[in-house]
Amino acid sequence: MTQIKPHGGKLINRTLTEQKRNKIIDQASQYQSVPVSVDLMKDIENIASGLFSPLEGFNGREDYESILYNKRLSNGLPWTLPIVLDTDNKDIKEGDEILLKNDSNLVAVMQVEEIYNYDKRAFAEQVYGTNDAAHPGVAKTYSMKETLLGGKISLINESETPYFKYAMKPAETRNLFKEKGWEKVVGFQTRNVAHLGHEYLQKSALTMVDGLFINPVIGKKKKGDFKDDVILESYEVLIDNYYPKDRVVLGIFQTEMRYAGPREAIFHAIVRKNYGCTHFIIGRDHAGVGSYYHPFAAQEIFKEFPDIGIEPMFFMSFFYCNKCGGISNDKVCPHTDRVDFSGTKMRQMIEAGKRPPADSMRPEVADVILKSGHPFVE
Repeated sequence: MTQIKPHGGKLINRTLTEQKRNKIIDQASQYQSVPVSVDLMKDIENIASGLFSPLEGFNGREDYESILYNKRLSNGLPWTLPIVLDTDNKDIKEGDEILLKNDSNLVAVMQVEEIYNYDKRAFAEQVYGTNDAAHPGVAKTYSMKETLLGGKISLINESETPYFKYAMKPAETRNLFKEKGWEKVVGFQTRNVAHLGHEYLQKSALTMVDGLFINPVIGKKKKGDFKDDVILESYEVLIDNYYPKDRVVLGIFQTEMRYAGPREAIFHAIVRKNYGCTHFIIGRDHAGVGSYYHPFAAQEIFKEFPDIGIEPMFFMSFFYCNKCGGISNDKVCPHTDRVDFSGTKMRQMIEAGKRPPADSMRPEVADVILKSGHPFVE
């Protein structure tokens, strides 16, 4: 059985051996250090595990500018989001070896190959398509420090997660898919609990492949998004009650949501390729926020990347058709007497303590949400 190759052809591993790790820990006081947020720490861990293959560290200037203006690395490989480390430390010099710390915890050692300045407005406009500070990604960009460090990282310590059961590295998912005999695997990205539209989208995709990898984003999200534990528990009960268990794997992607719309859709596809997926579902307004992106811009952008190496599966929005008496979409249903699966409306109902109707959400999923008491990020 042949598996899809990782992006760039090789699964990167930037984790230190025990011997090198212990040596650096013993000599930690001799290194300069840069503090990193939880979000950056997760980027470091994803680089180290190969999830962000072919990256071996934070982008240098040439890759950074190529990503911004060409949506590719400087070697031409598709890559749409800058993965960068910002700092205000003026004492660091090119060629230095530094430690990256989260609070007092040693995260990684970094070879500083480049130190460079960047234009935050250009970053925002190219990546997010706007310079509006009301956009969460733009706001974060404007809050970044003025200097970027480029260079390879090596992981010292991995952070703990309460969701360790679902925290699989790409080498592990690839082995799991192989053990299951799955040659064609479709990945599904989500930051929401599942309504019936999501379920039918996933099951429609599953009819065409061997297995489904449901891969929620676990990490920093904006106010009003569902909390991580609610998302995971909702999928647990959905899979237990409504999915063929030998055809579905649930695993988490630990990263922040960037809300970069079409660019983030490409990035998400590359990550799932590294996990071992051959296909990736792109629905309506993938990784969008507000009305910054056209609902199907995340599908259109794939035309720019015939060489991405993973097959996108595009789906229209699903709805409940009263005339047909079931769930359908615009491709196959001509009727207008329908109920759209509106995440906004469902949120409003949940905030009011009301149960979403059974024609929109499975009762077991609704139970999980309502019993949580406070299902949303505040």
